[in-house]
Amino acid sequence: MIAQGGKSIYGASVGILMLDAQFPRIPGDMGNALTWPFPVLYRIVRDASPDRVVRQKAEGMLGAFVDAALDLVKDGADGITTNCGFLSVFQKELSEAIPVPVVTSSLMQVEMVNRTLPAGKRAGILTISASTLTDEHLSGAHVPLSTPIGTTEGGDEFTRAILGNELTMDVDKARADNIAAALSLKAENPDLGAIVLECTNMCTYAADIQTATNLPVFSMVTFVNWFQAGLNPPHY
Repeated sequence: MIAQGGKSIYGASVGILMLDAQFPRIPGDMGNALTWPFPVLYRIVRDASPDRVVRQKAEGMLGAFVDAALDLVKDGADGITTNCGFLSVFQKELSEAIPVPVVTSSLMQVEMVNRTLPAGKRAGILTISASTLTDEHLSGAHVPLSTPIGTTEGGDEFTRAILGNELTMDVDKARADNIAAALSLKAENPDLGAIVLECTNMCTYAADIQTATNLPVFSMVTFVNWFQAGLNPPHY
């Protein structure tokens, strides 16, 4: 057998661009390595704070994300993703600048999920910040602009702790915020057939949301598992 070289690190296909944050990342969160059943590579994009990316469209940060992605590719990543759904605004630019596949946002699943649903049903989005989720973010991920959107902004814990980049977070309260927002989204949209979680920090609560709403729930964890299966298919 002749082994092929060319990388610095082997066995980790997915490279994850991380925001520069300090809030707790519990299992299920994209930034907790225990979330993944396979190895991943991480690279922090310095100064890309949650507030700057979510509330300010990561203004002036594209170059830093491109440089960090290229570093991950040099390290050995076969595909690049990010840990914030609002980075859909960079999907086109990153995919043009990076020589491997790129999936910036969980929102990219909405179009695919819609195609799986029964007639008369559609996917909705649960986001950490509906007030700053713009048509530009949706269009970057090819999401229909009429898609129903729910948010945790009215909750007690989740949005404040994450976007405020706080050192502590009450997990039970954050879970309650996510469940309440999902139930509200369902109640306001009788044609809701599935929920796509925009925020990668929501993945921890996907099972709770599914149980509460009795709807399929898709997250960045479902998306990256799909991505990994294409980048490095299992041998049978």
